[in-house]
Amino acid sequence: MAFQHEHTYRVCYADTDQMGYMYYGNYARLYEIGRVEALRSLGFAYKVLEESGVMMPVYEMKTRYLKPARYDELLTIQTRIQQLPAARIVFHFELFNESNVLLNTGEVTLVFINRETNRPIMAPTALLGKLQPYFLKE
Repeated sequence: MAFQHEHTYRVCYADTDQMGYMYYGNYARLYEIGRVEALRSLGFAYKVLEESGVMMPVYEMKTRYLKPARYDELLTIQTRIQQLPAARIVFHFELFNESNVLLNTGEVTLVFINRETNRPIMAPTALLGKLQPYFLKE
C-alpha cells in the first residue's frame, strides 16, 4: 500500500527556455511543490515541522526526463510515499500533461534532522500517525 496525492501546476513563461520547454532545473521545484502539498493534504505542514525543530534536507534526487513540459500546459504532479519513513522519507513523482502523457519521473529522499544538534532523527510520530492508515494491510 502507499499514500498518493495529486496537485496541478500550470507551466508559466518564467518556467521555460527559449524553445518554450520547461527548463530542466524547474522539475526539482515541482517535486517540492508536490511533496509539500501532499503533506499538507494530510494536515501536516512543513512550517509546523520546522517550528518544532525538525528540518528535512534533501539527501538524494533522481529524475528522468521523458518528454518536455511546455509553456501553458497544465501538469499533474502525482506524489507517492511507498513506505513508512524512518530516519529518511522517499517521495516518488510522476508528472503528466493535460493529455495524460507521462513527461517526467523522479524520486527525492529527505532525512529528518534535529535543528539544534544537526543530527539525524527518526520521523516525527505526528507524521507517522498521519501516514500509518495508508499502510495498513487489508
